[in-house]
Amino acid sequence: MATLQDELNALLSKHYTADTPGAVILVAKGERILYQHSAGVASKATGAAIIPQTNFRLASVSKQFTAMGVQLLAAEGLLRLQDELSLYFPELEHLGRVQLWHLLNHTSGLPDFEDYIPADQTAQLTDVDVLTLTAAQRHLLYSPGSRFQYSNTAFVLLGLLIERVKGVPYGDFLREYLLRPLQMNDSLLYQTDADIPHRAMGYAKTAAGKFILSDQSIGSATRGDGCMYTSAVDFLKWHQALNSNTLFNINNTLKNNLTSVDAEAGWYYGMGWFYEQLPKDDYLLLHSGDTCGFTNLVMRYPKQDVLVVCFSNIANNQNFLQELLQVLKGFPELMPSSQLAWQLPQLTR
Repeated sequence: MATLQDELNALLSKHYTADTPGAVILVAKGERILYQHSAGVASKATGAAIIPQTNFRLASVSKQFTAMGVQLLAAEGLLRLQDELSLYFPELEHLGRVQLWHLLNHTSGLPDFEDYIPADQTAQLTDVDVLTLTAAQRHLLYSPGSRFQYSNTAFVLLGLLIERVKGVPYGDFLREYLLRPLQMNDSLLYQTDADIPHRAMGYAKTAAGKFILSDQSIGSATRGDGCMYTSAVDFLKWHQALNSNTLFNINNTLKNNLTSVDAEAGWYYGMGWFYEQLPKDDYLLLHSGDTCGFTNLVMRYPKQDVLVVCFSNIANNQNFLQELLQVLKGFPELMPSSQLAWQLPQLTR
């Protein structure tokens, strides 16, 4: 019978060679790494191979770090999740009584900034640009808290909120309050001149099957919604802190601030995580991340203390993730099956 290692090695070998962009996969249970391997190159220009220390742009997997920043500020008594957004952004007061937890759960009704980017925009959008675009809108899309609708706008504003409350740049806050305490020493928030160690460049595949550089886009520099860079090695440290570090444990905050995505299916969202209720009082936390040059998936089974990480520096690489999930289904003793994971690309766009 094929082992987990055999199956995942075969999957990586099937899709990537020594000169194509590729992926890294990590599976851990408790303190034990059950699988950690990679294939492909981090940069076609340099030929540097992807390794477990390679830093990938997380895209929407970044949202959990933004949510944790807000939780830390709440723990300091500097804000409450029930506070209205206009308390910190008076320029948004005309949009109605949106509370912070609505932003964290994608129920704010805030307009999608992507729909209002000027047609002649050539420079990358900043977080302040997103605030300006949002403030120019006259009304919300729906009443806050009335339904789930995935929103990058909300998490961009949460990153700005952290800056306004703490009075320091968001990247500095993350480094001082999250990354340094957890010894995630190679992780950082993207900025144009950032020196990113072990950096993976992003690529897209053309119809002819050629990989072209696709690392940046007009909307890829906004921070709170998708600008974290980290590695499989550093993400394991993050997972372990979420399970065991009192300061970073999100379980209580998460369960008290969940919103329904599909109540019948047992799918919810909160604090930068999709949450799936499983049989026998079990549950799964997961999130995907897709941007111009990257496709990512993280899955956590807190009761089993199991983590699955897959980071890829190829855009629109969901087919690879689907095959990965198919492999994982063959090991139910390690990871209970999930229906939500198959739906994530549809839910996050």
